[in-house]
Amino acid sequence: MIAGAATARRLSTGRLLLLAPALVVGALMLAPLVYLVLRALQADAATILALLARPRTLQLLINTAALTAGVLALTTLIALPLAWITTRTDIGGRQALNLLAVLPLAVPGYVMAYALIGLSGNFGFMNQLFGWTLPRPQGWLGATIALSLYTYPYLYLNLRAALSNLDQTLEESARSLGCTPAQVFRRVTLPHLMPAMMAGWLVIGLYTIGDFGAVALMRYEVFSYALYLAYSAAFDRLYAAWIALILVAIALSVVWWESRLRANAHYARTGSGAGARFRRTELRPVARVAAWSFVALVVLAALGLPIAVLTFWLLRESFVPMLPDLLRAFGQSLSVAVPAAGLAVLMALPVAVLAVRFPSALSTLVNRLAFVGYAIPPLAFALAFVFLALQGARFLYQTHLLLVLVYALAFLALALGPIRAALYQARPSLEESARALGYGPIATFAHVVLPFIRRGVVAGFVLVFVIAMKELPMAFLLAPTGFRPLAIQLFSRTSEGMLIAAAPYAAAIVLFSGLTVGFVLRQEKRLD
Repeated sequence: MIAGAATARRLSTGRLLLLAPALVVGALMLAPLVYLVLRALQADAATILALLARPRTLQLLINTAALTAGVLALTTLIALPLAWITTRTDIGGRQALNLLAVLPLAVPGYVMAYALIGLSGNFGFMNQLFGWTLPRPQGWLGATIALSLYTYPYLYLNLRAALSNLDQTLEESARSLGCTPAQVFRRVTLPHLMPAMMAGWLVIGLYTIGDFGAVALMRYEVFSYALYLAYSAAFDRLYAAWIALILVAIALSVVWWESRLRANAHYARTGSGAGARFRRTELRPVARVAAWSFVALVVLAALGLPIAVLTFWLLRESFVPMLPDLLRAFGQSLSVAVPAAGLAVLMALPVAVLAVRFPSALSTLVNRLAFVGYAIPPLAFALAFVFLALQGARFLYQTHLLLVLVYALAFLALALGPIRAALYQARPSLEESARALGYGPIATFAHVVLPFIRRGVVAGFVLVFVIAMKELPMAFLLAPTGFRPLAIQLFSRTSEGMLIAAAPYAAAIVLFSGLTVGFVLRQEKRLD
């Protein structure tokens, strides 16, 4: 009885130790957004109405919707056939093809835009080598292509997993009832892929809504680009605040609609018995040629294009004199990415443990708040912290500390996912045994929980680190004076037409990101 009471007290103490930092994380997520609303409402109703009724605001809304729709359509046209080819057919070299299909994640949207710009025009790659002057992609088309070639792996990975796990008994039943392969795909396979498609569309849609680098280089005005111009060029902070709020509203509505579409949907088989053994479709010669042609086209566009253009511009002029500046930019990127990843992991740990080990309405709320920073477009999130720092903590404005904090909060969801998944797999009985032996909450976590979830901690750190290394929009608004990481150096030179000078920075981002993506895929393969 006494031992049980002591254990209960330790559990209560552990919950309180977790609750305090978790609530701080939730408050940090909400505080800048609350202040953003207050800042936007400082004007009178007539001024607010005049801002929102501008014809340009409606045009920005149309442009943002058109870009999002275009990217979702093009990524689906790329990812769905590619996932079916690599999972459902007998095509050779599937592991290599899977790696090549995912590697475009190493080429950020603004680097892809740089490659498209460097490919075309009078002084472009194609004209210099073959004498073909391609029209320079700009506006909606250029931004759609650049963002689609970068983001389609998010949808591909979801669809590939869904196709691998789909019970083929359902498809065989449809075929036995006389359905053609096209009818089976449309009536059976495609509906069961909808959860995976919606998950991929959600990630891609949120990224597209908040993208700044590709749309700015392609000179396509959407809300994110207009927000940056309103704040940094026109110094219209009131209009910038309202654009940020519109961006937040669009992003949150996308999240809400995705959850509503998934509600009350059932995709699992309900009958008894085992599912059918997984079989691959044997491709006929014509179909095999078509499959290889499609795969080659995707790989050449998403990987071959940026690598060829980068190689071309790197060979045009020696980049050795630029090495000191390149190393300095790389070091500055590291100086933010490493502490931001560490801070994100530290903030994710109490939130994850509280949600998994002490479920309640409060822990659920804090857990959901942790995803706010990732769901909100980066420029809107960064602008909220700019306003908060200028008003209530001016000593933080344009400091390294504020940039690290905002990065950590914006990418907290990336660290939280792997840690929470690892905690679900950790046996609570081990922790109970440690508490029964007299270990306190901190000692139990350090000696029992942390060693078990270390893979999740490392995975969360790596995910945040990689995305922070190539982050662009938040760095633009929050960078301290003289802070010029790789992404800013690349964007600044490309926007000024200095393609040769931008090439080393683009190559450094692609090389570093490619090595990291390869490392993550290799670790996942080992775990499988």
